[in-house]
Amino acid sequence: MATWAALQGAAPAGAVQEQTDLFTAGAGGYALYRIPGIVATARGTLLAYCEARKSASGDWGQIDLMLRRSEDGGKTWDAQRKLVTPGPIPKNAVAVRQGLGKEGEVTVNNPVAIADRKRGRVHFLYCVEYARCYYLRSEDDGKTFSRPVDLTATFEKFRPEYDWKVIATGPGHGIQLRSGRLLIPVWLSTGAGGHAHRPSCVSVIYSDDGGKTWERGAIVVADPNPVNPSETVAVELADGCVLLNIRHEGQERRRAVSVSPDGVSRWSPVRFDPALPEPVCMGSLLRLPGGKSRLLFANPHNPDSRERKNLTVKLSYDEGKTWPVARTIEPGASGYSDLAARPDGSIYLFYERGGDLKTRVLSIARFDLKWLLAERD
Repeated sequence: MATWAALQGAAPAGAVQEQTDLFTAGAGGYALYRIPGIVATARGTLLAYCEARKSASGDWGQIDLMLRRSEDGGKTWDAQRKLVTPGPIPKNAVAVRQGLGKEGEVTVNNPVAIADRKRGRVHFLYCVEYARCYYLRSEDDGKTFSRPVDLTATFEKFRPEYDWKVIATGPGHGIQLRSGRLLIPVWLSTGAGGHAHRPSCVSVIYSDDGGKTWERGAIVVADPNPVNPSETVAVELADGCVLLNIRHEGQERRRAVSVSPDGVSRWSPVRFDPALPEPVCMGSLLRLPGGKSRLLFANPHNPDSRERKNLTVKLSYDEGKTWPVARTIEPGASGYSDLAARPDGSIYLFYERGGDLKTRVLSIARFDLKWLLAERD
């Protein structure tokens, strides 16, 4: 059972308040753990989940989904467990054509959870072989989950407009709007380009009946404007609009942003946020509980190159228009991350560190607004 390691005494000045390592490369029979996601449930339980990769060769090998739970605010964590065991499924043909994967190696990818405040449930989506999407539900804070339900038909509704060969949810966490709508950003690709993940486009899927059925939203952006948009995070704004913050590979090298009045349609033309450099990496976005206008964003803050390092948390008081507060969590090699918060003021960042695409550790940092604002004060 993992416990928090408080960084005190000999810790460097400015070190994050507390942190722990949850998944370490080479442990548990897996060469690599990547793609972290975390949510705090309505009851306060923390669920941290990720991809567990049998090899470090890339995104198309034998990959399982792992979960760890904490019922005491992250002081202790239960043992990791595998979430799903899919049956035999053919390797995605686009990966086979590019020599990215082998038959018999099943890729389970892109886990995404939503903590349902209205019903006390946890909704959980994932993909298999970047070709099918499945839905699970938990009524007991992630102790148990329902049988998988195939949601691929929702993605088939994109096909007349976008003839995809690759689909992916999130990753990270999805959101629940004040209306109760469940919403998850997704990306799709024709699989013709590099790594069979390019070219690509971004949209959302959503549910208005508590996860029973899911529908597609409008396509938000598509290659080449900007180049290869993909992993996207969402937040509901104070006025009820939904903002998407989008990874892409364009020369602008700043995160792309689009806004919709309902989170589904009428997306605004993208703008590029000058305060948020884009090293071509997943980011994380979160509204802090409490009713005030406080948004957090995290990604590797590196305006000078594509190197994934200097993972930084930023704070906005004006619904993402500006980001006046920033503090580094991990100055060295660091990549994907996801944010969560509990009503007691604790903030959690679950993130990759130590080696870029060959991440050595998935760690959780715990801090609060006082720590985040300390250097500014």
